[in-house]
Amino acid sequence: MSPDDRDDTDATQDPEGELEEAFEGELEHAAELEAAEEAGAKRPNALLRLYRGQTSFDFIGNRRWWFGVSSVIILVGIISLFTQGLNEGIDFKGGRSWIVSSQAMTVAQATDAAKSAGVASPTVVQLTNQLNGQKQIQVTAELAAVPSDQQQADLYKVQAALAAAAHVPLSSVSLNQVGSTWGSNVTNKAIQALVIFFVLVTAYISLRFEFKMAIAAIVAVIHDILVVVGIYSLFQLQVTPDTVVAVLTVLGYSLYDTVVVFDRIRDNAQGLGASGRITYSEMVNLSMNQTLARSINTSLVAIMPVLSVLLVGSLLLGATSLQSFGVALVIGLTSGAYSSIFIASPLLAWMKEREPRYVTIRQRIEARGGDRGPALTPAMAAAMAGSAGGPGRGSSKSRTSTGVIRPGAGSSTKGKGGAPASGTATPDTPQAGSGSGAGRTSQGSTRPAGNRPPPRPRKGKGKGKRR
Repeated sequence: MSPDDRDDTDATQDPEGELEEAFEGELEHAAELEAAEEAGAKRPNALLRLYRGQTSFDFIGNRRWWFGVSSVIILVGIISLFTQGLNEGIDFKGGRSWIVSSQAMTVAQATDAAKSAGVASPTVVQLTNQLNGQKQIQVTAELAAVPSDQQQADLYKVQAALAAAAHVPLSSVSLNQVGSTWGSNVTNKAIQALVIFFVLVTAYISLRFEFKMAIAAIVAVIHDILVVVGIYSLFQLQVTPDTVVAVLTVLGYSLYDTVVVFDRIRDNAQGLGASGRITYSEMVNLSMNQTLARSINTSLVAIMPVLSVLLVGSLLLGATSLQSFGVALVIGLTSGAYSSIFIASPLLAWMKEREPRYVTIRQRIEARGGDRGPALTPAMAAAMAGSAGGPGRGSSKSRTSTGVIRPGAGSSTKGKGGAPASGTATPDTPQAGSGSGAGRTSQGSTRPAGNRPPPRPRKGKGKGKRR
């Protein structure tokens, strides 16, 4: 057996030693980059660092700020809820409805006609008769505040105004009574669905992940509900059955985003977190930075279409029925994106740090003393995984750095005679005008830029004695 073969065999027999060397090496390299930046080296902009996996935002260290902002918003909403309540729509309080059969009348014209007749805030929607396909305009309004002896006159006044605006006879405008039973039934069914949702979500996350993750996810969902309800009460936005449906829709999105982050935390806990080299809070910070770009992209992709429908449909086209649904979705999606990043994961870290295992790890790290250097970034974690090897990974001696971590770069094995086998990562040819980090081989590293010698073996962690 050749010396190189003995070295590779010994390396595979001591994965923990390789992981420690890779960990210390990446911290040393991060410290070198920080020193270069302090010396005047140009730092990439935030978007480029996010794409390259070079962010190390301290979500957990600033959790008091996140919790404080959410507490203030929720507290103000609760105070508003008890002082002025919710602005319930006609489906929850009852009222009157006028239906105009007209092909030429628009929603804006019907709204202006109703307001000119004395209705302060009419709800106008466009309907289609399923029997004959004729377009209809429905105007609903609450007249509970109007004295009973004056209601009949106001009903006739609105009916006449709509008939005149649509250029149809008075008999073409039908008047109906809207009760509050249907809205209350929707509310009761929504509450039942919410309770079942909480039970099933808690059971699934507890089985799939762990119970503390289920608690953090449910707290984040409750946070979103309280934020939406508080904002609706504070600004007196009208609550309709569409609002209830939109809130239930938002809960699924918020939970999905939270579970994606938790899945990354679980993977890191089984890998880097199991080494005992970082605390649970540091591991959660790393996981959140790894999924930060995905969370931002998902939130923007979800919010932008809804915001477009809300602005175009409600403000430009006058479709007020879209307003109730769109406003709740925009508020809920924004709150869901916020809670999945700034509420669920910091709360999970706060609970897990009190477990005896992680208390011991933190005490052992603090006992070593000294400055541990900058926090790990996603790119550094990927480089460590490549340096330490592992399932499906080959020797770190054949690994390269090309500026971006490419899929499949971790699958490299040595063939006989030191020749790279199929799937081995090979150095890229430097291009003219490329940066200093392009095309350079970094032994045991896939970091985006920079080069340095491999870390020195720790005392007592040798690769074995040669005879």
